[in-house]
Amino acid sequence: MLQRLGDWSDVCALGLPCQKGQARKLIKNVGIDIGSTTVKVVVMEGDRVLYRVYQRHLSQVRQATLRALEGAKQFLDGPFQVAISGSAGLGLAEDAGVDFVQEVFATYKTVMEYEPDTDAVIELGGEDAKIIFFGGALEERMNGSCAGGTGAFIDQMATLLNVTPEQLDQLSLHHERIYPIASRCGVFAKTDIQPLLNQGARKEDVAASIFQAVVDQTVTGLSQGRKIEGKVLFLGGPLFFFKGLQQRFEQTLRLAPGKAVFPRVGAVFGGARCCHLHPRLADDLHLRAVY
Repeated sequence: MLQRLGDWSDVCALGLPCQKGQARKLIKNVGIDIGSTTVKVVVMEGDRVLYRVYQRHLSQVRQATLRALEGAKQFLDGPFQVAISGSAGLGLAEDAGVDFVQEVFATYKTVMEYEPDTDAVIELGGEDAKIIFFGGALEERMNGSCAGGTGAFIDQMATLLNVTPEQLDQLSLHHERIYPIASRCGVFAKTDIQPLLNQGARKEDVAASIFQAVVDQTVTGLSQGRKIEGKVLFLGGPLFFFKGLQQRFEQTLRLAPGKAVFPRVGAVFGGARCCHLHPRLADDLHLRAVY
């Protein structure tokens, strides 16, 4: 659910030419979020989303970022402001001389703009997972070095079932039962899944059980006993694209109607929103040169 974004910097505020009485023209803001497995780009002008893209970078971070920016070129016909966020974005930000926004802060800015009455955020990325509790002091809990219960875990399990992640999701929507599967480690999960397949378990049931394992890892491993209640935002690619995973979270947490929100926003929007904090003009030629 997109709500109003505040007005952002304009050319007059940045000291660029502006005739007396001339309407102020909004500078475009570009957010680039580079995670462990994907790159996201959004171009915004005021409260309008002009362009956005979400794609896997397959460890080719710079090339994938360039491809994502290629699609944005048509909207960047003049100066713009840009910020980069994400676990794999710091190096690029430093090389490009572009402001870097820490992803938790970028997520916080996104939540405050779009869903300010949020009580908690659950975010699943390619290789990390986190819970951010709002209300009082901001508290973040993140997984350690293991990628269990993340997008990479889901990819591994889909490969084990010889299906794509998208097919895994579709299978899970037609399950009849849930099996206990370890999610802390992909190796342990495979030792649970392979015997089930050998015994003739339906792939639909195994697929849903894999998503349930992700939920259990998040709720038990990350919340550490703190109750997840109120209005909860679910962010990250797996939670937006996999309807079966959404279903497992909703049924496990038993949130009140309307309290589980799966918006198509995330740190990339927060990065774009943070551009005005440290105004710095860029242009397409500059970004292409450093990338």
